[in-house]
Amino acid sequence: MEKEINLRSVNVIRYILPLREGGSLPALADADDGFKYVLKFRGAGQREKALIAELLGGEIARKLSLKVPELVFAELDPAFGRSEGDEEIQDLLKGSQGLNLALHFLSGAINYDALAMTLDPLLASKIVWLDMLITNVDRTFRNTNMLMWNRELWLIDHGASFLFQHNWTNWEKSATNQFPIIKNHVLLPQASLLEEANAELKQLLSPEFFENLVQIIPDEWLLAGGDEEDPNQARKVYQDFLTLRLSNSDQFTKETQDARTALI
Repeated sequence: MEKEINLRSVNVIRYILPLREGGSLPALADADDGFKYVLKFRGAGQREKALIAELLGGEIARKLSLKVPELVFAELDPAFGRSEGDEEIQDLLKGSQGLNLALHFLSGAINYDALAMTLDPLLASKIVWLDMLITNVDRTFRNTNMLMWNRELWLIDHGASFLFQHNWTNWEKSATNQFPIIKNHVLLPQASLLEEANAELKQLLSPEFFENLVQIIPDEWLLAGGDEEDPNQARKVYQDFLTLRLSNSDQFTKETQDARTALI
């Protein structure tokens, strides 16, 4: 039986600074539990859909024993940010009142540099496999979205995953379609053990896990996109997408191997 998935909740108490490396303008912030977080705003970029992708992608990675900073729900009070002088940031804060998502801040972490750092081939293959499963377009040489912290590799920023969210009515097609963008993956040249990764990782996931996972998506995020009037119907779409995608893992692993062969 799958264990229930729970995220902690925190209240944001201080906006420290914007992290302008991200297109959605995340921020470093203090919370009332005494920790610092990288705060992802519901009012930015792709709005709540980016938070849903971040939540699902991060927790699937964690289930696969890949390292991901702790994800927490982060509440933003309506009064927060009124003294912020930057109009762009003030508008972002106003548009993000309520429930947001945050990642535990890894102090002292450095960006992964594919030209200077090599990875274990199985680890590289597992990360490529994960990104193929969740259709993540954003782990490239330009934007690796990986950090080295305490001599270990940590995955961050899955908000550009689950492309089907932006063409909701064709989610079944998206679950089985090819994903040619994988050719741009920063770790594809090092991912020489894709079959081994597939054999191991597909055993760790299940429809039951996906069912539990989608239960933690907040109703207000699911309803914000206007794709479904019932949040449970929206959850079912995410669950079914992941279940169908997983059932095609042998197929997308071969597709990834073909992309790697063409690359090297």
